[in-house]
Amino acid sequence: MKEGIHPEYREVVFVDMSNNFQFVTRSCVSTKEKIKLDDGRELPLVKLETTSESHPFYTGTQKTVDTMGGRVEKFRNKFKRASA
Repeated sequence: MKEGIHPEYREVVFVDMSNNFQFVTRSCVSTKEKIKLDDGRELPLVKLETTSESHPFYTGTQKTVDTMGGRVEKFRNKFKRASA
């Protein structure tokens, strides 16, 4: 590899701020904060608002709501009359 043109690829801690879930992975993301882990390592820290641990789609708590003024019901009524 050519020297001096690649970003620093290192272990980074990502923390979900909604439930304090954290995981370590490798990344090139730049950060100013650091965190000390239980095993004694001090790694760069990236704070996230949501991860797969807290997002409703992945946790199974997602709700489908018809917020467009009954568009689904209007569609069903329209085609119920057409098929009759």
